[in-house]
Amino acid sequence: MVSVIGVYGGLLDKFPAGAWMNRSLTLRTGQCHVQRYMKPLLQRIERGEIDPTRIITHTLPLDEAERGFDIFKNKQENCEKVVLKP
Repeated sequence: MVSVIGVYGGLLDKFPAGAWMNRSLTLRTGQCHVQRYMKPLLQRIERGEIDPTRIITHTLPLDEAERGFDIFKNKQENCEKVVLKP
């Protein structure tokens, strides 16, 4: 089973439907209820139960937020997650 949870990103181009069907995969998708999960997730990070540092690839000052967004959006510099510091 392949699950994709997140925010709708538009049309998929060149999706390998044949390979997906030949492997008898089940594909499930859904919107992420961010408002429901944000507070409990942050609490678990604060308690040290979850370490998010493995996905943080860029740390930038707040005044470089636009650059950080562009790097993430355009998948540059192997960007996975940008953290902005005040």
